[in-house]
Amino acid sequence: MKTYGTLLALTLAVLHGTAHAQTGPRASWSFEADAPGKPPAGFSFGRTGRSATGRWVVQTAKDAPSGKQVLAQLDADDTDFRFPVAVADRPAAKDLELSVRCKMVSGKVDQACGLVFRYRDENNYYITRANALEDNIRLYVVKDGRRKQLASYRGKVTPSAWHSFSVRATGSAIAVSWDGKRVLAAEDGTFSDAGKIGVWTKADSVTLFDDLAVTPP
Repeated sequence: MKTYGTLLALTLAVLHGTAHAQTGPRASWSFEADAPGKPPAGFSFGRTGRSATGRWVVQTAKDAPSGKQVLAQLDADDTDFRFPVAVADRPAAKDLELSVRCKMVSGKVDQACGLVFRYRDENNYYITRANALEDNIRLYVVKDGRRKQLASYRGKVTPSAWHSFSVRATGSAIAVSWDGKRVLAAEDGTFSDAGKIGVWTKADSVTLFDDLAVTPP
């Protein structure tokens, strides 16, 4: 009887631990309910670096991955050290799986799309980004407005095409996938608390985003 009670207690503990590990923020944005030509509801906007903060609006796209509308960053200011950011006001997340579909449309200085997570403010967050002019994908931590590279992958990043982009963060472990393939992994403990999530571009990148989603890892 004692053995049965012990096994039952252990089983319940394991089940409780599993359920606890799977809880966390869950949200998604398809931008279908937002008014075209205007910023999406529930988002705030910032800029790391210099010059303009960016122009984030919802617009129609014939080739949108889902529905008819996407989020676009349309400001083509070519200041090199300029990183516009659009972040969801909520939820805040620490451990997460964050994903988006993105399409780099144009840019002479850069053609980039990025995902930000554990975002505190426009000068403090993690960012993973893909660049179609450089054919690489990188992971950075931005602290006090300064970027530190954590990992880099070199491979074809096709412009004017939709791609799937995702990052998984659990504790200090971070892994990045591009079009379903794991391309980056790193360990970093700079930001260990929950923060906002969002999307990012650089310089004169005109970039489209769709199907932004955050789930528990």
